[in-house]
Amino acid sequence: MPDPESSASRAEGALGSRLRVLAAAALFSSGGAAVKAVHLTAWQVTSFRSAIATVAFLLLLPEARRRPTPRVFAIGSVYAATMILFVQANKLTTAASTIFLQATAPLWVVLLSPWLLGERVRLRDVAYMGVLAVGLACFFAGLDPVSATAPRPLLGNVLAALSGLTWALTIMGLRSLGRGGGEGGGWGPASALWGSIFAAVGCLPMALPVGPATARDWWIMGFLGIFQIALAYAFLLRGIARVPAVEASLLLLLEPVLNPVWAWIVHGERPGAWSLGGGAILLSATLVKTWLDARGTAPPAPTPSPSAR
Repeated sequence: MPDPESSASRAEGALGSRLRVLAAAALFSSGGAAVKAVHLTAWQVTSFRSAIATVAFLLLLPEARRRPTPRVFAIGSVYAATMILFVQANKLTTAASTIFLQATAPLWVVLLSPWLLGERVRLRDVAYMGVLAVGLACFFAGLDPVSATAPRPLLGNVLAALSGLTWALTIMGLRSLGRGGGEGGGWGPASALWGSIFAAVGCLPMALPVGPATARDWWIMGFLGIFQIALAYAFLLRGIARVPAVEASLLLLLEPVLNPVWAWIVHGERPGAWSLGGGAILLSATLVKTWLDARGTAPPAPTPSPSAR
């Protein structure tokens, strides 16, 4: 006879895990609005945010302290490129365009995985890739108007699209580590830690000297490094272990949905119709693809979440 207390404990644990994943998505989603609120350059935001995140990773995630391998260094380097491009794009274009264009990462995964991972591409994947390409084109068919929070939309969109490519390379690198037996599994925190180190050190020469900055700027920098990156990643790591991959993918879609909402609330930033249309296409395609994969035997497509960026 099943133990009622044991069943209740499992149900409570499953709910807690789902709430942790949702908390991670909500914290990740604050990145666009917070980056725009700091009166420092993109190089300075990236370097200082990553330095703070490095310390927070070491304190919050003991798993990140593992001795790295050359493959972890390689993944950390493309992850660092993702963080740099993400901040640069947020300073130049709307938060909505940045997060939605970064959500094209699965497009690059489908294109590159046959060569880099030896994975077979199915007809469903090709159709998904085509829909994502249409969504991507929308951002360049009609640019958002120039504004105080989006002074160079075209350049920002290009950098955001490139961040989708580097995030895809990060995803594929982590997947290859997961296949590596003794070198695999559990290397995500270490890769994130070294990515933060590379971003902090690599951007530091361009970040100096530091001009006038208010106490508010530094409080926001602390929030970005501790909460938006490190704590969010800790929530995700603790929660995702007990949440099915498909469900986790759907829960993490909260991040690209909330990201432009925070930018609108904090900065009054209003993305254009083309950007909203492209974002709707990208999110809808990911939602449908995840649902179809859940019905079959294939694993779901990589989620668009910028985990720990």
